[in-house]
Amino acid sequence: MRDLPRSRTFYEAIGATSNPQFSDDTSACMVFSDTIHVMLLTHAKWSVFTQKPIPDAQAPSEVRLALSAQSRTSVNEITDAATSTGGVAEINAPQDHGFMFGRSFEDPDGHIWEIVWMDPSAIPAGG
Repeated sequence: MRDLPRSRTFYEAIGATSNPQFSDDTSACMVFSDTIHVMLLTHAKWSVFTQKPIPDAQAPSEVRLALSAQSRTSVNEITDAATSTGGVAEINAPQDHGFMFGRSFEDPDGHIWEIVWMDPSAIPAGG
């Protein structure tokens, strides 16, 4: 992370909470659920864990991270919150298949996230 306080604010805006037990001035543990935690690390902290150079995630595409939402409305609310706190929405075109809806955004450091809602009972037969 180039700016850890900004990133923490961004992730709080899209629904995560900070776990102070695993956070300090070089890292922040952001909790989305009991099973989904995202660690935000400054470049200096990340360099302790890797020998690879740290790329500028806003240049190449490195990874796409996806989270499920409770509803189509939640997909829009999370994406709108991301946009209002420094993210860039619609990095990829929104996907609307009726039974499944997703939108994507880029966080302030350039990592791509997709928020998806799906109604399993409405999946067309055969796939």
